[in-house]
This record gives sequence, C-alpha cells and structure tokens, in this order.
Amino acid sequence: MLPGTTDVLIVGAGPTGLTAALTLARRGVEVTLVDQREAPAVTSRAAVVHAYTLEMLDRVGAGGPLVARGLPSARFSVRDRDRVLITVPFDRLPSRHRYALMVSQSVTEEVLTERLAEAGGRVLRPYRLTGLRQDADGVVAQFGDAIVRARWVIAADGIHSTVRESAGIPFTGPDGSAESFVLADVRLDSALPRDGASVFLARGGPLVWAPLPDDRVRLVATVTDPPAEPDLPYLQRLLDERGLRRRPDQVREVLWSSRFRLHRRVAETFRAGRVLLAGDAGHVHSPAGGQGMNLGICDAVDLGETLAAVLAGGTETLLDEYAARRRPLAHEVAGFADRLTRLATVPAAGRPARDALLRLFSALPPVRRRVALRLSGLSQRASDKVAHPARSR
Repeated sequence: MLPGTTDVLIVGAGPTGLTAALTLARRGVEVTLVDQREAPAVTSRAAVVHAYTLEMLDRVGAGGPLVARGLPSARFSVRDRDRVLITVPFDRLPSRHRYALMVSQSVTEEVLTERLAEAGGRVLRPYRLTGLRQDADGVVAQFGDAIVRARWVIAADGIHSTVRESAGIPFTGPDGSAESFVLADVRLDSALPRDGASVFLARGGPLVWAPLPDDRVRLVATVTDPPAEPDLPYLQRLLDERGLRRRPDQVREVLWSSRFRLHRRVAETFRAGRVLLAGDAGHVHSPAGGQGMNLGICDAVDLGETLAAVLAGGTETLLDEYAARRRPLAHEVAGFADRLTRLATVPAAGRPARDALLRLFSALPPVRRRVALRLSGLSQRASDKVAHPARSR
C-alpha cells in the first residue's frame, strides 16, 4: 500500500530508481519507490557496468555483490571484420576496478533490489502515476484513487517519463537522430576471445559483440528496419555481414531478442521546482559504448547524496548544482555515442582512411589511455571532485 506522505518519492524502479532509493535509504531518508510494472523485467538492454559506475556503486554497498555475479572484460576492441583497428585495454585504469563488468541489467537490478531491502526499502508495485502537481508544501502525486504527498520527487521512469512531462520539462534533440536497433542474447561458436568485448564497424552500422556469464553473448546492432522478434537466421545474417569473415560465428541458440527505436534527447533542465530528473528521464542516446545505464546510475548516486544533504539542512542550491553538473555530462555522453556510430557508417570510399587512422591511434599509448578513461567513465571524476571536494578516493 502506498503511504500518504514521504520525504522522497521515486517513480521508476529500473537501475536509476533503485540506485537513488538505495543511496537515500542508506542515509536514513524516508523514501518511497514505485513502479508501474507488476514484476521486474527479466530481459534488459544494458550489459556492461564500467569502472567508474562500479566505484559509485561501491559507495552504496552494491559494487562488490555485483562484481561477484559478472564477467570482467579486460579490453574493448574496434574491428573491421577480421582486422583489429584499435584495442583499448582496461588493465591500467586508475581504479580498483581495472575492467568493464559484463552483466545483464536484470542482474544489476536484482543486486540493487537486494541491497535496498537490507537498507529497509522495497519497490511498491504496480502503481501507475496518473497526475502530478506542485504546491507550496511539496508535490502531490496521483496514482489512480491514491494520493502521495512528497517533499521531493525523482523522475526515474525512463524515456517516456510521465513525471518529466507532468513537470513541463522539454525533452529535445537534433532532427533526424532516430535510430533502430536489434538486441539479442545468444549462444554461439566464435573465434573471438571471451575476455573482451568488440564493436564491428560495418557499412550497415555497428555491431557490438559482448560476452556475458553463462556462455552467453550479447549482440547489439544498428539496423534500418528490424523485425519485431529477430530470429536465429536473421541474427546469423547480421554476423555474416558484419562480423568475422574467415571464421564466422555460428549462432546455436537465441535466448531472447528484441528491437527498439530511439531518438537522441536531453532534458532542458534536470530540476523543475521539487521535481528532479535522473537516468533516461533526463537523457537518451545510442547504446554504442554502453554508456546509458552507467550514466543513469551515476546520476542516481550523485542526486541521492545531494538530496540527502539538502534534507539534512543543506541549501537547495545544491540541487541546482546537481542539475547544472549532470546535464553537460549527458550531452557529452550522447555526442560520444553518436561519434562511435558515425565511425561505423563511413562510406566505402572513406573506410581505408578511417581504418588507417584508427590503427595509428592504436599505436599511441596516450590515445588508448584517453579512450579507456572515456569508456570507463573515469573522465567524470573531475566534475565529481568539484561537487564533493572532501570525498576520499
């Protein structure tokens, strides 16, 4: 049953909402987390948790349990069929997590849910937000016949956020940014090593090949007109057209598959009065580089810590600083993902020059290090230190 009042209402119990709730609950804040689904999703888009995200999860007690259930990935390779154009190693990252953790989003949500329960919280389901208004005392949220009054509301309800729309926050992006994707978990026979992920740059768009625990591989590909449920022959054709040529992968089993379409969008503000945005409610972009869920989790820890400080007596300007801090990061991550996609779709005449340039970059350690820091999210540390100068590393 929904409470009549709460300090913080979080709408949406994906990785972002769960992380925000966990961050607040561990700091003694009264938090109510609701989701419109009857049960958590058993399939999921995201499949990688980067080093900086793991550091953020360490701060809320979820990093270690998640690492125990994932598969460390030592490197990220960019390929053109059989040729490796550049390999980005993670073993020298300035972090206790010198890898990218390959793990399904559904497992990430399970771990966060378990940690939240230990902190005294839980997800209330299924409750669909039907109305939201702000007044002088806070926010009034309507869930059918039930009403919850909260001091603050966090929108963690995804791309089509009802909270964001109710707060009147524009969600804008460049024209022509729509992309369609195929997503699948498969078992296959492959010559690729399982200790690293790869992205194949192909004329039709990038194809991501990422190992997961239990002998699974996550495939993500940009496509023009994907079927509703990509089957084994369709996925095999994608691998034949974009993957290894001399020793092509052979798909043995499709565990699940899906398609989705999205536009690049960033909210015009991450705060409107007592409504605060985090995760996909505030930003959405290409999944290239595996950045979306990671940025959302980092949003959530930052927002949870900031909001807890405000509720403990800090000034509300801290929340304006949160909004000003996270929005530029969202634009930067969206631009980075777009650049990876454009690398893949270079016309045939320009591909030799592109490949030669990437191989040149691969021979330059400073360039590899910079890309590793960017992919891992560790380049965000500068803004985090500005926000929390006393925080130890």
